[in-house]
Amino acid sequence: MMSIPATGPASTSAYRSHITAIGTYVPERRLTNDDLANMVDTSDEWIVPRTGIRERRISGENEYTSHLCIKAAQNLIDRYNVDLRDVDLLLVCTSTPDFTFPATACLVQTHFGMAQTTAIDLSAACAGFVYGLHLADGMISSGLHRKALIIGAETLSKITDYTDRTTCILFGDGAGAVLVERDDSPSSRPSFLAYTGGSDGSGGAHLYKTFTASSLNGIPLQDSGKLVQNGREVYKFAVQTVPKGVAELTGLAGIEAADVDWFIPHSANLRIIESVCEKTGIPLERTLHTIERYGNTSAATIPLALDEGVREGRIQEGDTVLLFGFGGGFVYGGLLLHWRALD
Repeated sequence: MMSIPATGPASTSAYRSHITAIGTYVPERRLTNDDLANMVDTSDEWIVPRTGIRERRISGENEYTSHLCIKAAQNLIDRYNVDLRDVDLLLVCTSTPDFTFPATACLVQTHFGMAQTTAIDLSAACAGFVYGLHLADGMISSGLHRKALIIGAETLSKITDYTDRTTCILFGDGAGAVLVERDDSPSSRPSFLAYTGGSDGSGGAHLYKTFTASSLNGIPLQDSGKLVQNGREVYKFAVQTVPKGVAELTGLAGIEAADVDWFIPHSANLRIIESVCEKTGIPLERTLHTIERYGNTSAATIPLALDEGVREGRIQEGDTVLLFGFGGGFVYGGLLLHWRALD
């Protein structure tokens, strides 16, 4: 396994950024374990011990990733009474865009009337949301942008093979959006404390969806047009990489794992989360996830869990929050945040 590079504190310029609003959306349709048992050879008794998942949300036939993005952003607007028309950077983090082009971000941009917005789709699988936050912080702290909307959204049900019981039990649909804005006050404490991330492309053939290529790293691919995953290899990657990344982040910030108030890892599988918690020493009780009700929603899992922590009043002003995404690529990314209360 490759070593994790030390990337240093996240914000070092005269400008600082912080999260000012959050919103989420999940489709109405629930797909339970019992529903899946009517589709493939599986059962609730088989799924829950192995994954922790009991149900997941499924988008409608004509409901696509852009629709989920728009509804998550509208939820943000409704809750925090913000105006998105002056957003100057829009990043939609997704592996399931509506189209190859135009970008899903462009569809969101035109819906909300963002006239002067750099609109980009970011493809980093389950690390996408963390990558998006890191890029937004860099763009804002450099002075290039002032207000960024970051959305993690997926309609994985549309690329899931519902004849493959090893993968169809895992995935669901959802979206989460956050607003990141420049803080011009020189006396304010930075919100983005440290970042680490990277990739190991040698693992790409363990989690993929084909497009035009028929092989990867010399390995023939299944040309099904659906998501293909080697769960054992993904598990190995996660339980080796995430604890190293957590240690890297806390070391960069000069804190211990015990100082982390809330840990929000990608909700891939409850067994992975439990193993990571055991290796890092972060108690499961201080870990936020949505795996039981939403399954693996890739780039959406972290914002969904973050929002749940905010709405339930668990994440409070001044808390240290550690986000860590990992997934297809292989890619990984972790952020350490000093949480500021949302108005």
